[in-house]
Amino acid sequence: MSTLLQQLRVDWPSASEPAPTEALWSRALAEFTSAGDRGALPPGVLGSVCLKELVEGRGRSAGYDPNLDSCLVTEDLLSALAELQAAVQRWPEDSSPGLAAALDAGVDSCTVVHVVSYEEEFQQQKLDLLWWKLDDGAPLRQKHVVCGPVKVAGVPGTLTAPEYYELRHAQVCKASALKHSRDLAQDPAWAETFRVLSVATIKFEMLSKAPQSQLCVALADGISTKGTKSGTFVMYNCARLATLFEGYKRSVEQGLYPASPPVSSLDFSLLREEGEWLLLFNGVLPFPDLLHQTAALDLTAPGLRMAAHTEMVCKFLVQLSMDFSSYYNRVHVLTEPRPHLFGQMLARLQLLRAVREVLHAGLALLGLPPLSHI
Repeated sequence: MSTLLQQLRVDWPSASEPAPTEALWSRALAEFTSAGDRGALPPGVLGSVCLKELVEGRGRSAGYDPNLDSCLVTEDLLSALAELQAAVQRWPEDSSPGLAAALDAGVDSCTVVHVVSYEEEFQQQKLDLLWWKLDDGAPLRQKHVVCGPVKVAGVPGTLTAPEYYELRHAQVCKASALKHSRDLAQDPAWAETFRVLSVATIKFEMLSKAPQSQLCVALADGISTKGTKSGTFVMYNCARLATLFEGYKRSVEQGLYPASPPVSSLDFSLLREEGEWLLLFNGVLPFPDLLHQTAALDLTAPGLRMAAHTEMVCKFLVQLSMDFSSYYNRVHVLTEPRPHLFGQMLARLQLLRAVREVLHAGLALLGLPPLSHI
């Protein structure tokens, strides 16, 4: 899984090497067992702790499974906890000054988010409670984002995470070969484009469903820039916008079009197409509200579980791309170089600049760069 996360360009906290467990081992032995009764425990078990008492004692029962009671402290559980400690300790050095500042300010300012499947949630609750028990520096705020199951259709047997990425990458290359009537998979100039398209395909596929819902992945489905529910479609329309503005820039350099004037001087009353107002009122104007709802996780919400709304971002970007595509296919934005047409053209270009900025910002939320060609 760590390989797939790297391929998807997800900066995920992890320990660079197996974390030492000696400190946790010593604390566990001191907490749970005495030297006289240690021999009666099963192999690999250091003792047990009453998690229910721990939860009730901290006043944090909201959200924890009511069946949590005694927990056998095993070597495997300590190893998992040591890796979690190491990942949090090295995270500030890698990429998050905000978390580093929180850790410096004290454990009360730091929140750890566990992303876990339904099947592993019970075990993960044991782990975060045990962290409080064995580590005085454990963050007091821990939240869980619980993800639903992923079902695979169209491929017999099992498929590893790296194989899943390679399958989508091969499909992206095949779709490009059909579009350009030649195989570009071995062309170094296209390698990065295909990687980004593969990542976009997978991220939209995985994140277009609410995290807690079941996801059915149809691996046999082909990939096309015309498929209006895919990350490839969003990327395709970003590339169309890039091509549009590159064409406008060249025409300005050739003296065919005037340069963009100040926005205050544009006459937006010339935007009379229904599609233009759809882009404005359904795409550009609602975007700040979308950011407010989705860009940050609510770390202060009561309870243990925390919601993530990735599906709202994906659906918004797909719908905006559909509205833009419909408009772009119907309206010739770059007009003939005649002065009486420039006012409307420049107003349209300013609207599409706003659309482009929204698409780019939305993709950035998903960790995706825009593409200038596909």
